[in-house]
Amino acid sequence: MNTTTPRVFIAATRQNEGKTTISLGLASALQRVYPRIGYIKPVGQRFVEVETQKIDEDIILMDRVYQLRCPLVDMSPIAVDPDFTRKYLQKSNHEALVRRILEAFDRVAWEKEFVLCEGSGHAGVGSVFDLSNARVAKLLGAKVVIVSQGGIGKPIDEVCVNHALFEKEGVEVIGVILNKVLPEKLEFIQEFARKGLRRQGLDLLGVLPLQPILSSPTLEVIREELRAEPLNASTQYQNLVEEVVVGAMSVRNALGYFKKGVLVITPGDREDIVLAAATTLYGQGTDGLAGLLLTGGQRPSPNVMRVIQALPFPVLAVEQESYRVASKVHDLTVKTRPTDHAKIELIRDLIARHVDVERILRAVDPARAEGK
Repeated sequence: MNTTTPRVFIAATRQNEGKTTISLGLASALQRVYPRIGYIKPVGQRFVEVETQKIDEDIILMDRVYQLRCPLVDMSPIAVDPDFTRKYLQKSNHEALVRRILEAFDRVAWEKEFVLCEGSGHAGVGSVFDLSNARVAKLLGAKVVIVSQGGIGKPIDEVCVNHALFEKEGVEVIGVILNKVLPEKLEFIQEFARKGLRRQGLDLLGVLPLQPILSSPTLEVIREELRAEPLNASTQYQNLVEEVVVGAMSVRNALGYFKKGVLVITPGDREDIVLAAATTLYGQGTDGLAGLLLTGGQRPSPNVMRVIQALPFPVLAVEQESYRVASKVHDLTVKTRPTDHAKIELIRDLIARHVDVERILRAVDPARAEGK
């Protein structure tokens, strides 16, 4: 296996802590130093079908944003589908899986100056089929950056647990990035988390302020996740949903909630709510509601439907009732997509301003560490 190309492995203390956000921003910073970078997610859990191949969603994102010029299947060598673990426990094929990862890494690293590796969940994820993140980092000969949530006590406790697993495998942890820290607590967290991590022999590499936009779904995401039916021809599916309002109140009370960034969820027969939204916001373009979501499998009357079809923001319909739909929207795991240009630019800026990229590069590139 290639042992010369510099590489780093992005791990986390749990799922959805921001590994992909860090990887997306770090890739941009890396390209300023190493124009030809590679990317691999050896074990993926959320995948899509691409030409009969199971490809992790994050691979699609990274490839489209950075044009990595590498076969998708090499960047996503193992996709853990629902039957994967059962099949492995019935008939272990560990050597074949290891070989697949190593061969894929060699192809990803071909003619590249740096390879960014991303894990899946915490350090122990994958242990059930003998390929935990800690084990995979060891196989790849990669040093690790751990991403954790913002705070002091709980994040450091969780970092220490994960650090122990990497140490057990003989993998060096370069340091820690804390994500989603309240902006007003940024300096406080930075000071005391650095002290706490230093007591554990770890460096604090960066603290990223919470950015609500990064966890806000677009109407496009909501439409896809709920399999909702569009009721008009709006093109504003990149509208961000910053707040959800269930329109179960009177129109007079509802009017105060009709503002930019709001998704109104209401039964399809609440024509008064629909018309109120239309009369107060029609013509305001992107300054209006994020969208309307009509529930219960009910459709407004033909006259109201004509109003809906003229609205600038998306109006969607689903079969389920309002509160169940609102719960689903609230619980959505929001992943950055290639079309989320504003989010991607924000992520790049966050990493450039708040993460010590040079410290990471000195740790993984001997030539850079020696000042060559």
